[in-house]
Amino acid sequence: MPLCFIAPQDAIRVIAESVGREARRQLVGEVVRAWVDDIPDQELSVHYAKAIADLDQDDLHLLAAWHASLEVGQPIPNTDFLVRVFPSLGDNRREALKIAAGFRGEEAFQAGVAEDQALDTVLPRLSEERAIELANECIQLYMWDRLGCDN
Repeated sequence: MPLCFIAPQDAIRVIAESVGREARRQLVGEVVRAWVDDIPDQELSVHYAKAIADLDQDDLHLLAAWHASLEVGQPIPNTDFLVRVFPSLGDNRREALKIAAGFRGEEAFQAGVAEDQALDTVLPRLSEERAIELANECIQLYMWDRLGCDN
């Protein structure tokens, strides 16, 4: 039986505080993607609408272009259209939400929102299994960071 003295969510926080900025951004991105994977299907639309609500025109254009690659019709880079076609994305809904959340995360980083806030928001919502899996990924990211990436 393995011993564990720290909860996976706390291990992720410790690792986030121990790595350089680039690795920390990647870590937060992984946490957000893990959270999207854990969202129940019936809640995806609500979270997608929240994620794209404050995106700028450049991000909306990129997201619409991604929609175009799925051939869901002629995409229009505005929130109303993107929210309206979201249910028709089927199995690609989670990927759309990951992309939108990633854009929003980049805007938050540029605006000076701390990674701690993102972790505080998302980590408590992860399932225990997903948090353990993510903690293992974070250990790999820590090692990558410590072995000499440019930060």
